[in-house]
Amino acid sequence: MFKLLKIIVSITAFSLIADKSVIGDDVPLTRITFGSCAKQDKPQPIWDAVVDLKPQLFIFLGDNIYGDSVDMDVLRAKYTLLANQPGFQKLKQTCPVVGTWDDHDFGANDAGAEYPMKREAQQVFLDFFEVSKDDPRRRQEGVYSSSVYGPLGKRVQLILLDTRYFRSPLVSGYKPGEPGEGYRGIYAPNTDPNSTILGETQWRWLEQQLKVPAELRIIGSSIQLIPNEHGYEMWENFPHERVRFLKLLRETKANGVVVLSGDRHLAEISRIEDNAENGIGYPLFDVTSSSLNAPSGNFSKAGTRFVNQVNSHRVGLQYFDTNFGSILIDWEQPDPVVRLQVRDEKGDVVLQQRLFLSQLRQGSK
Repeated sequence: MFKLLKIIVSITAFSLIADKSVIGDDVPLTRITFGSCAKQDKPQPIWDAVVDLKPQLFIFLGDNIYGDSVDMDVLRAKYTLLANQPGFQKLKQTCPVVGTWDDHDFGANDAGAEYPMKREAQQVFLDFFEVSKDDPRRRQEGVYSSSVYGPLGKRVQLILLDTRYFRSPLVSGYKPGEPGEGYRGIYAPNTDPNSTILGETQWRWLEQQLKVPAELRIIGSSIQLIPNEHGYEMWENFPHERVRFLKLLRETKANGVVVLSGDRHLAEISRIEDNAENGIGYPLFDVTSSSLNAPSGNFSKAGTRFVNQVNSHRVGLQYFDTNFGSILIDWEQPDPVVRLQVRDEKGDVVLQQRLFLSQLRQGSK
C-alpha cells in the first residue's frame, strides 16, 4: 500500500538511513494531506473527506490533541481519544500519518522551552506516532525530522520543524493597527538577539537538510512563517529568526520550498514575492490549514459582525470553517504541476494556488 521511499536523516551524524519498514521506492508522492488543531473529545467527521481523497501521506502540523497538562497520563489518555476516533482509524488504514507538535500537544498554551515536562511529553508524542525505538527522535531534544519520498527526479522532501522545545519567551504588548485593518493578537516582537525559535542544534540540522537533493521541499512549521502582522503566535514574534530562515534558504540555494502551517483556527494562503524581504530567488508560499474540528468561525467574539485578520501577504481570502489541506502533484507534465489547496469538511476545494514546479526555482518569475 505504501510504495514510498522514505529516508530518515540522523541528527547525530547527518547521515542518511533508509527506513526498511516502507516497501518500495518507485512510486512518487502525488497526493499529500495535512491539518492541525483537532479537539480529541469532539466528533471529527472531516476524516471521511480526507480518506476519500486517497492520500499517500497525512501530516499533522500541531495541536493534534489539546493536552495542556504536566501529567503524562493525561496526555496519553487524550491521545487515546484521538486514536479511537473512527475516522482517524480509517485514515491510518489508508496512509502513513506523520507530524510535529504545537503548544497544546506540547503541553501548555503558547508554551516554549520553559515547559517543565517537555522531555517526557516528547516520548508520549513519539509513542502515539509509533516512532521506532532506534529513531533519532528518541535520543535528540525536540521532535523535528526529515524524510525524502519518491524516486529520482520526483523526490519530495518533508521537513518537520519543532517550534516549541527550544523557543524563547514571548513578549506581550503588540500595538493595534488602525480601525478596519483587521483584528490583532497580544504579542510584540522579541528583539533579543539571543532569543530563538529553533535553537542552534536544530538550525544546524536544518541547514544540512536543505542541502539534501529533492525536487519539492515541504517544510512543516506549527506556527505561521510568512504572515507577520497579526500579533498572535508567528515567526515574527522573533523577527531575527524569520530573517534567518529566509537567509538560510537563500544561502543553501534550496529550490522547491513550500511552507505548511497550522495553529490559527482558520485557513489562508500567504506569499512573499522574490524581493528584498524574500530574496531566495522565487516566491515563497505558506499554506495554513486549521482547524480539523474546532474552527474559529467568521464572526467576532460578540457574534455580531464579520471580522478579518490583518495579513498583507495573503493570497485571496481567509477561510474560517473546518478544513484540511492537500497538495496534489502531477509529475506527468513536462513541467510538473503543484496544487496547494485548502478543502472544507466535504472535501471541496475552497482555496488553491496552482504552480508549475519550475516557478519554485531560483531565477523563476
